[in-house]
Amino acid sequence: MASLGCSMSALTFLFFVFVSLMSSSSEASIKKYQFDIQVANVSRLCHAKPIVTVNGRFPGPTIYANEGDRVLINVTNHAQYNISIHWHGLKQYRNGWADGPAYITQCPIQSGRSYTYDFNVTGQRGTLWWHAHILWLRATVYGAIVIMPTPGTPFPFPQPDREFEILLGEWWNNDVEEIEKQGNQMGLPPNMSDAHTINGKPGPLFPCSEKHTFAMEVEQGKTYLLRIINAALNDELFFAIAGHTLTVVEVDAVYTKPFTTQAILIAPGQTTNVLVQANQVAGRYFIATRAFMDAPIPVDNKTATAILQYKGIPNTVLPILPQLPASNDTRFALTYNKKLRSLNSARYPANVPLKVDRNLFYTIGLGQNSCPTCLNGTRILASLNNVSFVMPQTALLQAHHFNIKGVFRTDFPDHPPTPFNYTGAPLTANLATLTGTRVSKIAFNSTVELVLQDTNLLSVESHPFHLHGYNFFVVGTGVGNFDPAKDPAKYNLVDPIERNTVGVPTGGWTAFRFRADNPGVWFMHCHLELHTGWGLKTAFVVENGPGQEHSVLPPPKDLPTC
Repeated sequence: MASLGCSMSALTFLFFVFVSLMSSSSEASIKKYQFDIQVANVSRLCHAKPIVTVNGRFPGPTIYANEGDRVLINVTNHAQYNISIHWHGLKQYRNGWADGPAYITQCPIQSGRSYTYDFNVTGQRGTLWWHAHILWLRATVYGAIVIMPTPGTPFPFPQPDREFEILLGEWWNNDVEEIEKQGNQMGLPPNMSDAHTINGKPGPLFPCSEKHTFAMEVEQGKTYLLRIINAALNDELFFAIAGHTLTVVEVDAVYTKPFTTQAILIAPGQTTNVLVQANQVAGRYFIATRAFMDAPIPVDNKTATAILQYKGIPNTVLPILPQLPASNDTRFALTYNKKLRSLNSARYPANVPLKVDRNLFYTIGLGQNSCPTCLNGTRILASLNNVSFVMPQTALLQAHHFNIKGVFRTDFPDHPPTPFNYTGAPLTANLATLTGTRVSKIAFNSTVELVLQDTNLLSVESHPFHLHGYNFFVVGTGVGNFDPAKDPAKYNLVDPIERNTVGVPTGGWTAFRFRADNPGVWFMHCHLELHTGWGLKTAFVVENGPGQEHSVLPPPKDLPTC
C-alpha cells in the first residue's frame, strides 16, 4: 500500500507557520538544527545497501525559516567520508564561509569533526535546498529549504490550503562512490542510475517498490502548493500529474508571472513551485517524472511515480498515468523556458543591470586526454574556454582571505582562446585542453554579462549551470552560435527570469547578467555531477568593496582545516 508519507512533514510545517505567525513581524528569530552525518541501511528495488544520510533520513530533514531569520546548523560527521554541505541558492552575503562547497569556500568536515554553518536569510523567500558538496555524496545527502515570507506578508498568488515538498532524485543499487571511482579509473562515464525517485521512492512501476511509493492525500476543491526540487545528480527531468494542470508561481525562490502548463521541465539544482487544484473526479492519479535528453547520450529513461490520492478513495483504485513530453522534446523545453518571467512588481522588482562593465563569453566543451591506464587509453574531461578546472588542496576562499600564494591563478580567459564554429559538425579534435586552478577576478559592484555557449566538441548537450552566492537574470537564450552583433538586440531587459541555476540548451547559448555586490570566492559549475567531476567549473573572486560593510566577514573559529 502506498504510504501517505507527508503527514509528519505537513504537521511540522503547520506548527512552524503557527509559531512564526505568533512572533512579532519586526523580530527575526534564530533557527537551530543538528545534522548528524551517519550511515544507514536502506532498501530500494530489492537491493539493500548502506548509504550516507543526515540523521538517518533519506531524503534528509527540511530546513524551515522565515525571511530575515538567522540559521545555525551544526554538522557532525560520523561517516567514513569527508563531508561539506551547500545551502543551494542562499546568497550568503559576505559570508562565503557558510556556502559549503569543499575546497572552494571551506575544507571538508573530517570524520569525527563538527562545523556550524551560521548564516542569515536576507531578502529571500521561497524554495531552495541543501546537499552534500563533495564527491557524489549528494546522491543521498540532500533535503529541502523552505523560507516563508516575513510574518504578515502574503504570497503574491492565491493562498494554498496545504503544501508538499517534492524532491526528485536518482537511485543506484550499488555504492555510488565506488561506481564513480570505477568510471574515473576507466576514463569513461560511470554507470547510469537504476531509478529515479520522488521523495526517495521510485514508485510501483519498479520491482519491490509498492511500499516505496510516496503519496499525497488531497481534498476536493482545495489548492495545494508543491515545492519541487530536482536533486538528481545527472538528469534534467519532466514532471507532471495525471489529469491536473500545474500553475508555475516561483522558480529558485523567485516569484514568477504565473502560467499554466501540463508539465514542467526542471534541471538538477533548480526548484519550481506550482499550484495544483484538486478539481478532478475523485480518484488516484500518478505523479510522474522522467529524464529529458535531446542529444545522442544515454540516460536513465525509466519513469518514477508517486500518487495524488483524493481523500476517501481506497488504495485498490488503479491510478491514471500522465502524458509526459517525449524524452527528446526540444520544442517543449525551449517553449517552457521562454514562459518563465520575473513577477517584476512594485514589491518584487526585476533590477536587471542595463549597463554592462564586464562581458564574458565561455564555451562549454568535452574532450579526451591521454590516459595510458584507462580502458581506451584516454580519459574524458570537460572545460570552459578550454580550461578544465583542477580542485585545489586548500580552500580558495581561505587562500584569498589570508593571501596564501600558489593556490590559484586569476587569469581565467574572458573569451575562448581559439574561436571556431561552436555548434557546427561534431569535432573530435582535442583543442589541447589546459588544466589548472584558474579563476576570474571581478571588481566589487561591477555588472557582469556572461554568455555560456554549448559546443559540439565530442557532442552537444544541455548543461545546467549554477552560480554560488548570486541570483542572475537570464536575459537571452538561443539555438546555434551566439551572434554578438544581433542577439543582444533580442534580450529581455524588462522582466527576465531571475534564478541561480540555468540550463544552456543543447547546441545553443544562454546569456545572463548580475551585479557583483557580494565579495568572496564563488563557485560556478555545471550541476550535472558527472561534468563537474570532469572539470566543467570555475570560480569568481569578487573583490572587497569600500569599508568593512562591503568586505568578506572574518572566518568562524571552528572553520575546518585541510
